[in-house]
Amino acid sequence: MTSVEPAHDAPHAREKAPPVTAVKPARPARPVRPVRPVRRNRDWLHGLLMSTPAVVGLIAFVGVPFGYAVVLSFYNVRLGSPLAPSFFGLEQYRRLFTDPDLSGPFLRALLNNLTFAVVVVPVQTALALGLAILLNRKLRAIGLFRSVFFMPVVFPMALVAVIWRLILARSDQGMLNSALHTVSFGSWGAFDWLGDSATAMASVIVLSIWQGVGFQMVILLAGLQQIPGELYEAAELDRAGRWQQFRHVTLPGIRGTLVFVVMLTSVLSFRVFDQVYVLIRGGGLNEDAARTVMYQAVTTAFDQNNVGQAAAITVVFFLIVVALTLIQRRVVRPDNED
Repeated sequence: MTSVEPAHDAPHAREKAPPVTAVKPARPARPVRPVRPVRRNRDWLHGLLMSTPAVVGLIAFVGVPFGYAVVLSFYNVRLGSPLAPSFFGLEQYRRLFTDPDLSGPFLRALLNNLTFAVVVVPVQTALALGLAILLNRKLRAIGLFRSVFFMPVVFPMALVAVIWRLILARSDQGMLNSALHTVSFGSWGAFDWLGDSATAMASVIVLSIWQGVGFQMVILLAGLQQIPGELYEAAELDRAGRWQQFRHVTLPGIRGTLVFVVMLTSVLSFRVFDQVYVLIRGGGLNEDAARTVMYQAVTTAFDQNNVGQAAAITVVFFLIVVALTLIQRRVVRPDNED
């Protein structure tokens, strides 16, 4: 027989039930606003402000003179002439490549410039790297040796040309001829190092390397000192020799610095003028064998008074140097450069 629970227990059970709380509807999520690249904009603004002086100087001292040279190249401008400049159009450029009297010296000067750059850039860079590695060691009085190797850079190129004019003098009193005469026990006679066409450009190359190698050496020395010593210690633990350390540690560590040095040396090698001018005018240097484009432009403007033709020479040479620099930068740029 089943028992029936009293009816009054139902309300009591309802009282003990937990109250049901009403669930509020969830608010819709706010759309996420894109974060503005404030940091990037600030970096760009700071970089623009910091580069403004350099850009202004580049425009004032390179852009404006180059534009003025382009304008002058379209006119027949003569120094000291009472006649007003006359418009020539592209006549100056046509004569530069078709007139034998003008194209011959210009192409010869351009070939001399290319020869100078092809020899100076690798030789001077290799010597600078060797000196930097040698002076990167912890030796006694290393600061003195660094100063001695860097000292020729402080000398003006005109002074260096005068010194080497005394060294390479054609007479028996020339230092090089005198030394060779002593070493050969009198069998070596006087030789005209500057006047001979076979050795004229070589003489200019030697004195230019002697004067400029210290500058590249300092830059490469700074790059060598940035390589962590732990890399060399790890290479020694792996039983790597000197050549392997140089190939796998030193060269990758200074790759960016080395590229900068190569490009800087290339640009400077195309600007060769001072030593050539001093040695031709006062040292007996063979003019045809050592003539450069800058020398050709200066002599055309101030010796022949043909400013328009000199402007055309500088414009063509500037475009050639820019094209070669861009090609070189494309070939030897660092791996981490975009």
